[in-house]
Amino acid sequence: MSGFHHKVVLVTGGAQGIGLGITRAFASAGATVVIADLQAERATQSAEDCRQQGWDVHVLQADVSTQPAVNALIHTVVEQHQRLDVVIHNAAYFPLTPFADITPEILSRTLQVNLCAPFWLAQAVTPVMTAQGRGRILVTSSVTGPRVAYPGLAHYAASKAGVNGFIRAAALELAKTGITVNGVEPGMIRTPAMANLGDDALNASIAKGVPMGRLGEPEDIAAAMLFLASDAAGYITGQTLIVDGGATLPESTAVL
Repeated sequence: MSGFHHKVVLVTGGAQGIGLGITRAFASAGATVVIADLQAERATQSAEDCRQQGWDVHVLQADVSTQPAVNALIHTVVEQHQRLDVVIHNAAYFPLTPFADITPEILSRTLQVNLCAPFWLAQAVTPVMTAQGRGRILVTSSVTGPRVAYPGLAHYAASKAGVNGFIRAAALELAKTGITVNGVEPGMIRTPAMANLGDDALNASIAKGVPMGRLGEPEDIAAAMLFLASDAAGYITGQTLIVDGGATLPESTAVL
């Protein structure tokens, strides 16, 4: 998909996994992409790999868990590039932890990164996008929480269910500004984060339970993000697109 030339796209958590897939998709479509990531070294290497492809990719180290940090991030991007067309919140925190062992610190960090950050990002970028007359705010949600549950991810599930509520409410309030707010709900995606869930044998078993017979790839999520940010999705707002290979469709795994 083309049409992103002269567009500036910010991707939080864009240094690896789904985030890197999103970065590469928008950069290959002609956008100027800014990776905002806590892991500066990894982000720098990812950006350099992209630039070797001839793509325009930049890096800002950022921890999006606090409002001042998010405000500073948006200010820096706009100051450096004079505009900001698409903001994609993909950064996430989800240490696999049994429900009984979730501490206040784990819960707080999960909610700050996964749920609070989209609020701060949307608030900070709204004046910029409103002045431009158009903008796209996108969030990587999950089927875990809004649709299904997974042992050890109660904190993550709660944050992502909240994300879907945020998407709908923000979309309603921003509809008249020319800004759309949407999200993507990934299923099981083959990323480094899958190591949180278990070994290769478990992942292979999970893949067998997906109707399409495979784990998703970062590119599958990136393609959905690219569509939602495009002119083709200009009349879509307040929605989340499930990208899970049909994993949430069966009433029982016995039908597979």
